[in-house]
Amino acid sequence: MGISLIWGSSFLLIAMGLEGLTPGMVTFFRVSAGAVTLWVVRGVRRRRPAASPAGGGPVDRADWPMIVGLSVLWVALPFTLFPLAQQHINSAVTGLLNGATPVFVGVVSVLLHRRLPSGQQMVGIALGFVGLVLLSLPSIRDGQSQALGVAMVLVATVCYGFAINLAAPLQHRYGGITLMSWVLGLASVWLIPVGLRDLGANDWRPGVVIPVAVLGVVGTGLAYWIMSTLVGRVGSLRASLITYLIPVVSLILGVAIRDDEVAPLALGGAALITAGALLASRRRAEPVIRSTGDAVGE
Repeated sequence: MGISLIWGSSFLLIAMGLEGLTPGMVTFFRVSAGAVTLWVVRGVRRRRPAASPAGGGPVDRADWPMIVGLSVLWVALPFTLFPLAQQHINSAVTGLLNGATPVFVGVVSVLLHRRLPSGQQMVGIALGFVGLVLLSLPSIRDGQSQALGVAMVLVATVCYGFAINLAAPLQHRYGGITLMSWVLGLASVWLIPVGLRDLGANDWRPGVVIPVAVLGVVGTGLAYWIMSTLVGRVGSLRASLITYLIPVVSLILGVAIRDDEVAPLALGGAALITAGALLASRRRAEPVIRSTGDAVGE
């Protein structure tokens, strides 16, 4: 639930940051603050070997392409898209659309493992996509600008679907903090040109800087460490399930603090997405092998 509260508030913090910073600076500031946080924590933990998690050794050369890929798919690309999208749609709608993450994680898991989903998972995926259509319709009807914002968020969410599935084996080998310190560190490098663009257009007021700093340290560094660790322990599908409260948190905060407007049809779509995410993230029943050698479903 903690990650849902942290990430559910991230869209509000992005909106607050956009009141003075460019979208590119919001992204670069957030990611670089998260990277610095994890490298500091990693350095402290290295001085206390007994407290270090399993893994954490040097990264094998063969794994670097995957880590670079994660730095793009899990961080650089989606984190660039969210602030851009929020110039077209409000924080509440952005958070509601992000609730489809477990649905896309389920779809990508099926594609990567080349295994048909269970009937329950298929129903969940179908409900999720119906919900996405209903959630997107009001924004699409309001014009091309909002439709562009919706499209950006959906692309970012699809990136999460791939990244969460790809992160699990790497987390097993290196541990969450080692993996994410490299992922965020590399993403910070890729995002330097994005952050430096229109540098003079940024207004560094405390009311703008503090929300993005909190988003970087807590909502990016610490939260991604926790999430990557969870992915390694329980798998991509079950780990993604913790995000089902993100739409609820973002909706409450957006409406209460920023007076965001959300169409009733979009709320119905968000409810279907949540139901679909719960079903799509359910673990498949594994066969039980009896002493006679016969396999039966649990």
